[in-house]
Amino acid sequence: MASTSRGRIESVALGVPIPELRDWAVGNTGVRYVWSFASRTPGPRVTLQALTHGNELCGAIVLDWLMREALRPTRGVLNIVFANVAAYDSFDPSDPFASRCIDEDFNRLWSEDLLDGTRRSCELARARELRPFYDATDYLLDLHSMTDAAPALTLAGRHPKGVQLARGVGTPQMIVIDAGHRAGKRLRDYAFFDQPDDPRAALLVECGQHWERSSVHVAKQTTLHFLRHLEMADRGFLEQHIDPAPLPAQTAIEVTDAITIRSDRFAFMLPVSNLGSIPKAGTLLARDGDTEVRTPHDDCLLIMPTRRPRPGETAVRLARVVG
Repeated sequence: MASTSRGRIESVALGVPIPELRDWAVGNTGVRYVWSFASRTPGPRVTLQALTHGNELCGAIVLDWLMREALRPTRGVLNIVFANVAAYDSFDPSDPFASRCIDEDFNRLWSEDLLDGTRRSCELARARELRPFYDATDYLLDLHSMTDAAPALTLAGRHPKGVQLARGVGTPQMIVIDAGHRAGKRLRDYAFFDQPDDPRAALLVECGQHWERSSVHVAKQTTLHFLRHLEMADRGFLEQHIDPAPLPAQTAIEVTDAITIRSDRFAFMLPVSNLGSIPKAGTLLARDGDTEVRTPHDDCLLIMPTRRPRPGETAVRLARVVG
């Protein structure tokens, strides 16, 4: 941690506590910051993950809370993973965007050729270290947050099993059906998670804007509902901490296009915001060098437009409501 004061630091600028995770460093699996708890009752193998990106604090706050509550599974196996801790340890509240990663995006590495290859980076080393835990996972919940203010999103992948899992969990309200990024595979799309006939499934939940208190609330409620759906936690504990208010009906959004930046002259041609809607097909959305990017259909939703365009990365994903 970049701050000189360890422990639970409250930052006025961030609005959330920065959890002290060193208590969990040793782990109980032989891998740092990875904990695994097994019930005597058979059941699924479930992984809860935070810190896929080192500056996304909401998931770390929630998993730190679960560890301090000494949550144990009522059936199956429960893994708790703090992923890119190297990036997290570089977190500086005065420059909170800088610690997303050390060398590269941990969430673009999940193809077999990269994992089995010879290229090296801090994130690849950690991915290879954690890979056996994902290989032994039936259901994964990967907790993230977003740059801009927007409703929370569940990224469920491109197959019905992901949508079914998201609907079983019941929250957040918005479910995104998508195939990921051309820049590299996300963890939620790794191997069997992205195979339509394999029952193992993963959800990536964008819990809200970075460092807002509401993102912690969403992360906590989503995690508790995920555990309840899979019957993995004591009912009394869940009832104590799950909000009693009824959940709103969910809406599914299908990504129709992912706009990959081709040049260093990419620029949006109109104001953009996460889940902003452009009414008319053919509207000029952006220019990428000499290439125009236009909306492919009416009522075109924008999914997580980038603030920092870089060639090879996703500028925005375009979507429409499907149910």
